[in-house]
Amino acid sequence: MPNIVRAAIVQTEWTGDKDTMIKKNADYAREAAQQGAQVMCFQELFYGPYFCQVQENEHFDYAEPIPDGPTTKLMQDLAKETGMVLVVPIFEMEQEGFYYNTASVIDADGTYLGKYRKTHIPHVKGFFEKFYFRPGNTGYPVFDTAVGRIGVYICYDRHFPEGWRALGLNGARIVFNPSATSRGLSMYLWNLEQPASAVANEYFVGAINRVGQEPFGDNDFYGSSYFVDPRGQVVGEAASDTEEELVIRDLDLDMIEEVRQQWAFYRDRRPDAYGDLVAP
Repeated sequence: MPNIVRAAIVQTEWTGDKDTMIKKNADYAREAAQQGAQVMCFQELFYGPYFCQVQENEHFDYAEPIPDGPTTKLMQDLAKETGMVLVVPIFEMEQEGFYYNTASVIDADGTYLGKYRKTHIPHVKGFFEKFYFRPGNTGYPVFDTAVGRIGVYICYDRHFPEGWRALGLNGARIVFNPSATSRGLSMYLWNLEQPASAVANEYFVGAINRVGQEPFGDNDFYGSSYFVDPRGQVVGEAASDTEEELVIRDLDLDMIEEVRQQWAFYRDRRPDAYGDLVAP
C-alpha cells in the first residue's frame, strides 16, 4: 500500500491579541483533523505579531517556557484531541535573558517530543531578530512521530543549505519551514529555495508564511504557503498571497525512496572534500 501522509499547514492574519490568535489556529487544526490531516505546522511565532520589525522590550512579554508554558500544554491537549502531530513555533524563554525563536514538536497522542531553536538569526531593517533571540543551540534534530521522521527549519534558516542537508542526513522525511517573510524582499527566493532544497536533500518540504499587514513596520506578508515534493514540484497549488488559508495535501512518502534511487545524492556525497566549507 502507498505510504501516504495527509499533511496540513496554515497561514493566518494577526487578530490583534494572543488569545484569539491561539483560538483561530486551534480552530484551523480541528478543521484540518476533520479533513483527515495527520500532521500540521503553524507559522513562525504563531500566536503573536511579527514584532521583530521594531526593537521594543514590551514584546518579550510574548515569550513562554517550553514545554512547561501554557501554550505548549494547550497544544499537547489539542494534539491528543485531534490525533495530529503538531509543529508549534513559539517565542521561547529558557530563563531570564535567554530567549529563542523555537518550534516544539508534539506527537499525535499529545506527547512532547522536543524542540528546534532557529539557528541563523538575521538583523537587518524590518527583521531585528538579534534584539530578541539568541542563536539556536539544538543542532538539527529529527523527531520520530506518528507520521514518520520530521524536521524543522525556521524562516531565515532556509537561506543556508547546511541545515537542510543536516536534517536529511539525520533522517528527515518531511521538513517544515515556518516563516514570516514579506513582499518585495524575498518572494522570488520563496519560490526557489524550498523546491531546490527538497530536490537537493530528497524529502518533502512544507513552506509556511504569514499573510497580510501587521501593526509594526510596513511589511506585507504574502502567504503563498505550499508543500513541495522531492522532485521539486509543488503538491497541488500554493496558497493565496493575500488571504488566510488552510493547505492540506497528501504526501506520498514512497516517492522519497524512488528519488533517492534515481538521484543518488547521498551515496555520491564527498564529505572528505568539503573541509574548506567549515574552516574558520
